[in-house]
Amino acid sequence: MPTPPKGPRLGGSPAHERLMLANLATALLDHRRITTTETRAKRLQPLAERLITLGKRGDLSSRRRALATVKDKRVVHELFAEIAPTMAERQGGYTRITKIGPRKGDNAPMAVIELVLEPVSAKQAVVREADASTKRAAQKASSVTANPAKATPATEASPEESETDETVAGADEAQEAQAAATESSAAAADEAALDAGAATPDGPDAGRR
Repeated sequence: MPTPPKGPRLGGSPAHERLMLANLATALLDHRRITTTETRAKRLQPLAERLITLGKRGDLSSRRRALATVKDKRVVHELFAEIAPTMAERQGGYTRITKIGPRKGDNAPMAVIELVLEPVSAKQAVVREADASTKRAAQKASSVTANPAKATPATEASPEESETDETVAGADEAQEAQAAATESSAAAADEAALDAGAATPDGPDAGRR
């Protein structure tokens, strides 16, 4: 229930006012339109629209919150199963108040409050979609302006550049392998020379022996 505003109340106490608004909301959801005083209709409108918003959510928590105000389970079922799907395409403005003039007897201003069950026109749907796309574009532009580094992703290397890198890497490996082979052949030659020097007799008198 909304917090009662300051000033004169509809009933004798806050509890009386809450019960009166709950009964009016139950009657409105059950009959889809009711006739009451203008003051009560204006106080009922935000409560009824909040209940319809809960019905559009459709979860268990929203159903329990609606049952806290509307005690009739049948009316709550109609709210979640029939009224809320009808309001799925409508973004607010679920009720309408129409003034019908003073009441006979006490001259109180009367009004009719009813649910807006007409489908949303195609023009309104197009306008709403255009507004949503404009908001998404503005949010995207603001995020790009705030984070320019994230807006420019790292460019991937092209196939030609990757092939060039692979060719250079292969040439380097070939050069390293050739250098290793040269070093191994030089070491083998040195070992062969040492072996040959050890087998050769030393001094001029070696042949005489």
